[in-house]
Amino acid sequence: MTDMWKAVAIFAAVYIGLIVFRRGRWLTASLGVIVAMLPRVGVITPAEVFRHGIQWNFIGIFAGSVILAELFVYSRMPETISDKLINNSKNLAVALMLVICFASFISIFIDNVVTVLIVAPIALLLTRKAGVSPVPVIIGLAVSSNVQGMAILIGDIPSMLLAAQERMAFLDFFWRDGKPGIFWFVQLGAVAGFALLWHFIREYRQKPERMEVADIRSWVPFWLIVVMVVLLAISPEWDPELRKGVGGIICMLVALAGVIWYGISVRRGADRHRWHLDWRTTVFLASIFVLVYMLVKAGVVESVVGRLSGLEGRNTFVVFSIIVWFSVMVSAFIDNVPYIAVMLPLVGNLADTLDISRTLLVLGLMIGSCMGGNITPIGAAANVAATGILEKEGNPVSFWGFMKIGLPFTLAATSAAYLALYFVYR
Repeated sequence: MTDMWKAVAIFAAVYIGLIVFRRGRWLTASLGVIVAMLPRVGVITPAEVFRHGIQWNFIGIFAGSVILAELFVYSRMPETISDKLINNSKNLAVALMLVICFASFISIFIDNVVTVLIVAPIALLLTRKAGVSPVPVIIGLAVSSNVQGMAILIGDIPSMLLAAQERMAFLDFFWRDGKPGIFWFVQLGAVAGFALLWHFIREYRQKPERMEVADIRSWVPFWLIVVMVVLLAISPEWDPELRKGVGGIICMLVALAGVIWYGISVRRGADRHRWHLDWRTTVFLASIFVLVYMLVKAGVVESVVGRLSGLEGRNTFVVFSIIVWFSVMVSAFIDNVPYIAVMLPLVGNLADTLDISRTLLVLGLMIGSCMGGNITPIGAAANVAATGILEKEGNPVSFWGFMKIGLPFTLAATSAAYLALYFVYR
């Protein structure tokens, strides 16, 4: 068996494993890497994994961001802001919509599942006091948080994969090649999604009861995040080709400063934080980088792109639309990370082969695959968390019950972002 078919077999086995064993993603992906390195398989070597496979720069960015997100939660700032938004709202519908929008905003910086777990109790308290159903609000929290995961470099794994594949720096997510970056198309999609969610809660006209505003423990985590963002924004000055790992070093050093501050605070009598550091996702991300490198090295990507050359001559809008909406359908049912991982190099090379804007097709892939997960309750981890919360509250949601909100939300958000992206980059 050639290296190409070995690589295909390994990645296919990992992909199937990720679908079947959703909770053991890190173990499934890392086992795939181990198999690829076995002497009798010989697709990649440990040295290649260390030097070329793992994108250490983005691993550092991801790990540092996770630590700072934990410290931001510890500071209680998200709760405080939510409470103040509610107390200044004229009715329950506006209050709930502001909570959803705030959850969407903080999910730019914090893991989507963590965002849902932080904000859901506030929304549940409001709906419980008013005697209205929490279903549209909790689902709205999940789907609106999912949309923002790809907005900036430190948002989520898909953003890391995109940045690694396309050599994108932090500011490239806002402005790239003299045109708006993916951040602005995501916000346009989010606004369209918010308009749809408003339809489900607009009848909640009761005056919300005042919330007791949580006290902020410290502003330090907020300022550490600001420092990290500023340094990431100027890091291309020191590492223009993103090969020296400056971004990862910055994030880890700022995170280290945060951990030292936390240790000093605890010694002075501050409450301890129950840490939920997601090391499994860090291992998973590193493994995905290696598996993609394996596909490229074995010639799989080049071979598949060659077979897709039959699309040459097709209308750009048709090719773009196929990529976006096919990605939406796939991501509605399976994890979008391995899908994005294998499709990013394919789509990028396909764009070069067909002489179509590479940015157009790559960002289209991202929008379709990241927004498609909102259609079903199994399409994203935040959706699973939201339905679990509703079940505990005695408001279980069926598969189709979730889709009644998730499907129109996805169609509205994806359509707005997809059309704007085409007219800017066509």
